[in-house]
Amino acid sequence: MKTIFSAILMVVFAVAIQAQNRFENAKKQSSENKELILLNFSGSDWCIPCIKLHKNIIETDEFKKLETENVIVYINADFPRNKKNQLSPELKKENASLADKYNQKGLFPYTLLLNSEGKILKSWEGLPSENALAFSKEIREIKDNQKP
Repeated sequence: MKTIFSAILMVVFAVAIQAQNRFENAKKQSSENKELILLNFSGSDWCIPCIKLHKNIIETDEFKKLETENVIVYINADFPRNKKNQLSPELKKENASLADKYNQKGLFPYTLLLNSEGKILKSWEGLPSENALAFSKEIREIKDNQKP
């Protein structure tokens, strides 16, 4: 019984630490792999433009290549409203902290392209007008123009 309790406690603690350090981990990974960070603020269950952004851009193969080819580290700071979609308290806290720093106006969707230090390189307010291919190409161009 003691072993089971310890194992459960360790899993809960590991998840909490991972959630609290998601952005710091992204900055570290970004620095190590010379990637950019794409931070997206969304309301996944109430914001129609957010839902369209995820369906038409973020969930596409073209966008996913950005992650697999070490162009970006993607973070979604989600703010769902429906009770069934609520996030863990740790993730809510981290998303609120990211919003305090990067989305003080409370825009949704709001997408930022950051360097490994967290400096804003580009921002998109609302649903980007580009399709997934053009959106991904723009991110690649910004990355290619970064000084090593």
